[in-house]
Amino acid sequence: MKLSTDRILTTHVGSLPRPKPLTELLLAKDRGEPYDRAEFERSTAAAVAAIVRRQVEAGVDIVDDGELSKPGYSTYIVDRLSGFAGRSERVPPLDTRDYPNFNAAMARMTGAQPLRRAPCIAAVTLKDRAPFERDIANLRAAMTGSAAAEAFMTSASPGLVTAFQPNQYYPTHQAYVEAVGAAMQEEYEAIAAAGFVLQLDCPDLAMAHHTSFQDLSEADFLKRARLHVEVLNRAVRNIPAEQMRIHICWGNYEGPHDHDIPLAKVLPILLKAKPMALVIEAANPRHEHEWAIWRETPLPDDKILIPGVLDTSTNYVEHPELVAERIERFASAVGRERVIAGTDCGFGTFAGFGKLDPDISFKKLEAMAEGAAIASKRLWQKRTRARAKARAAKAKAGSARSRTAARRTRPAAARRTKSGVRAPSGPRRR
Repeated sequence: MKLSTDRILTTHVGSLPRPKPLTELLLAKDRGEPYDRAEFERSTAAAVAAIVRRQVEAGVDIVDDGELSKPGYSTYIVDRLSGFAGRSERVPPLDTRDYPNFNAAMARMTGAQPLRRAPCIAAVTLKDRAPFERDIANLRAAMTGSAAAEAFMTSASPGLVTAFQPNQYYPTHQAYVEAVGAAMQEEYEAIAAAGFVLQLDCPDLAMAHHTSFQDLSEADFLKRARLHVEVLNRAVRNIPAEQMRIHICWGNYEGPHDHDIPLAKVLPILLKAKPMALVIEAANPRHEHEWAIWRETPLPDDKILIPGVLDTSTNYVEHPELVAERIERFASAVGRERVIAGTDCGFGTFAGFGKLDPDISFKKLEAMAEGAAIASKRLWQKRTRARAKARAAKAKAGSARSRTAARRTRPAAARRTKSGVRAPSGPRRR
């Protein structure tokens, strides 16, 4: 994994705006309607090539395929794993449940979520490698000749799959999540074997507290989160930590978020996950203050941070100076080389759903690149000035010591008394 060795690198969480024709094909496919498969594959390959170019043009260093082949970051697995069928109803989040007027207004703005959430009704196994093999081939082709520093690819964590696709088959939640972990292992290893950084999406460690697992007490939720991390670590045991990043968030939607579990409560569990890079929300009004945790909780030596410096639930374009300030806060807490600028979440979490304008989304990414450049200049110049000042002070001290030593070794005849009269050098001659 590339690090910010001489400047702050930039990346994002994964999903990006999909072209409208591709979105229509994705939704038809997801609904089980007839669609042109050959056209879908051609459109996806062309769209991935274009999205990689656009990321580079926006100043993003570590790019991905935009999740363009997927209808959603958490529901795409039903085409790759067996055991899922039918539909399950979405459980309203605790924070928006009591605001019907707000929910109606948001639905008018974003549209209804058209995606299926298929429950688990049979044993979960890998049934089709072809989709992730095509994803890998498309991103590899798009990266050929690209000026991007590096590429990553996202994949749903075992816990995330269980949070979106409820269990109607396994006797326990543990049995369910362990089966998903075993089934997803091949996808994880294929992404890593292709030379890409693997990002494991884990909103189940935070968002699920007030959404899918809202019936659990806080203590039971944290117990489940620990189990999810244990299962995840088993599934990625053959992949180097430095080739992985893990993303947690509290839900990529506008809302009160006053039921979000604090980062401080899930952080000890998150730090036990194997991936080296922690991709964490840090720009929205509910979680921006949590950067200060890193002044009190030492970041382990084998971890780095990819904090969100862009809020992905709003069309506001952050000022580059604000982006720089956010980056510098984290750099002051954990060190500049251990920070990569990122986003709170994705810009196209679900196909055909959301309120972010595609062109504004890229303006936000450009602002992040500008802010990272500002922060880099200040952070690296500050270190350069500090080193120069230290060298000057050292040289001055060395010069002073040299002058003192010279006075002490000067011949007695050349020394003078305090009054300025030459000191006697021996017996006087008459």
